[in-house]
Parts: sequence; structure tokens; C-alpha cells
Amino acid sequence: MKNNSCYLILLLFLNQTNLMSQNIIYDFNNQSDLSNWLIVNDDVMGGISSCDISLDNEGNGIFEGKISTANNGGFSSIRLNLNKVKTKNFTQIKIRLKGDNKKYQLRIKAKRSDYHSYVYSFKTSNEWEEIKISLKDMYPSFRGRKLAMNNFNNNFIEQISFLVGNKKNETFKLLIDSIVLLE
Repeated sequence: MKNNSCYLILLLFLNQTNLMSQNIIYDFNNQSDLSNWLIVNDDVMGGISSCDISLDNEGNGIFEGKISTANNGGFSSIRLNLNKVKTKNFTQIKIRLKGDNKKYQLRIKAKRSDYHSYVYSFKTSNEWEEIKISLKDMYPSFRGRKLAMNNFNNNFIEQISFLVGNKKNETFKLLIDSIVLLE
């Protein structure tokens, strides 16, 4: 019995330590309210790409749609405005996801009113995987152009987005389980 008690105490300690070393930005589940996720497609500039965000039976977020390069279009995105999420003691964003072998961008904004985002591109596979992105590697960009500014070095974020725009006509589907900050 004594060994079982020690084992349980160790498990509780390790679990608490793990929770302290990460901060959940968003955890998709069957009760997720997706109404706060905004869709922003290239129709803001005349394009005809489309996308949707929904939940699958397991509670994963599904970001899917169709990209069209017609009318100077070619991108779809989803974004979530956040209450200030402190990033000061964190160095990475970890996303658990399953893609479709396509390239996506994670975008964050320190202030949702900023005109620029901090961007990191990543390629997905057809398997569940964890993508780890160093905050300091996220570069500033506006309308697809890299800006002559420092990479992300703020103490908080107020917006997170996923964008697909690979300069070709294609369908896409990205399943997202969770988005967390890591120390």
C-alpha cells in the first residue's frame, strides 16, 4: 500500500509540473463553441475561395475548404480573438493536428488591432503530429510581405489564426486538436 501511495503522489506531482510548464490557448472538444472563430477568405479582395470550421465526432476542429486563384484570390483563414494570453514565460506554441500534406501558416498578433501578424509556415502529413513553433522564429508580415521589423518578442498575444494559401487551386482539410504554449 505504501508503494501505491508514493506512486500516486509522484503521478500527481508530475501531472502538476506538466500543467505548470504549458498554457492552453485552445483545446477543441465536443463542447467547443466555434462561434468565436472568424472566417476570413480572399473574398475581402474579390476572390472566391471558401472555408468552414466545424467539429468532427471526436471533438477535433476541422478547418476545410476550397482555394481558388480566380479574381486574384488564393487564401482562406480562420482566426480567434483572445483575451490577453501571456507569453512571457513561454518559448513555443505546440499544435496537435492532422493535415493533408499541404503547407499552412500559423499567425499570431500581439494586439488584435495590429495591422501585421507574426507568421510561421509548416507542412503537414496525413498523420496526427505535434508541430512545435518557436515564438522567436515567427516573423512579421502584412498582406504576404515580410516586414523589416523584429520577430515576435512580445509578452502576450490577442489573436491566433490558421491560413492556407499555396498559390494554386486546391481543396484542403486540417484537423486541430489543441494549441498550447510551452516553456
